[in-house]
Amino acid sequence: MKITEHIKNANGKPLFSFELLPPMKGQSIASIYNTIDALMEFKPPFIDVTYHREDYIYKQHPHGLLERIAYRKRPGTVAICAAIMNKYKVDAVPHLICGGFTKEETENALIDLHFLGIDNVLVLRGDARKADKDFVPTPGGHAYATDLLQHVKNMNGGKYLHEDIENSECTDFCVGVAGYPEKHFEAPNFETDFRYLKKKVEMGADFIVTQMFFDNSKYKAFVERCRADGINVPIIPGLKPITSAKQLITLPKIFHIDIPVELSEAIGACKTAQQVKEVGIEWMVQQCKELVEFGAPVLHFYTMGNPAPTRQIVEQVF
Repeated sequence: MKITEHIKNANGKPLFSFELLPPMKGQSIASIYNTIDALMEFKPPFIDVTYHREDYIYKQHPHGLLERIAYRKRPGTVAICAAIMNKYKVDAVPHLICGGFTKEETENALIDLHFLGIDNVLVLRGDARKADKDFVPTPGGHAYATDLLQHVKNMNGGKYLHEDIENSECTDFCVGVAGYPEKHFEAPNFETDFRYLKKKVEMGADFIVTQMFFDNSKYKAFVERCRADGINVPIIPGLKPITSAKQLITLPKIFHIDIPVELSEAIGACKTAQQVKEVGIEWMVQQCKELVEFGAPVLHFYTMGNPAPTRQIVEQVF
């Protein structure tokens, strides 16, 4: 079922969903199942499976030469989605990214997803590789999320890369895109970032999932601005509790978000790691309750492979 259908069928009742990290190469799918098992009692109608671009490793040869080798640390997204749907009978939402794939590889992945009965995808440009200062498109691949979105929409209309394909079947993907209540860090200002988001919706994006945030006023202002500008698709808030004092530094650095002064000071006053977790979870519980009152259609959690904090929060909200 499509995300938009799940939301419509809920009749205004907020839904719960979460995002998973695929296991590292060489590890089993058990970590995925352990995370899902801990959260299934809250009846998520869909589960996201994230994807990370390939990065580089350096191999030193006997003669001393260093060889740079492209390496995917977390492969298997399509297979994980299929396994989730088969085992748990819930919809899986794979992330599609631009980096690391040619257009042909992207199309083949979409065909596989279509054959598997996967109805939803989240299209993203993706992050730059650690070795690159800025995002570098893959030769023969898409450079922007709008390009990837257009590719999916073309296939929904029966248009494939090779125009000589006859009697092509239309796919029917429900397509999500990312939204940034605090703007994307590469955008020069919020207005420019907002125009790109509006363009994606005008191109046919069906729903929006936001970057994590810790100040609900920013989400509310973002939603209100979208509605005022004619963006009427569901806007799903992305959420993650702070669980360690270190995250006061790492989260703003990696995700380019603000931590409210009240929250940072409360965490700074904690004497133990356990107290930090309690403060972070309580803050997120209150955030969730406010978001439910505001009318958020789904509370979507970034679990980062650790379901315990999410479970503690959801128990108090749903």
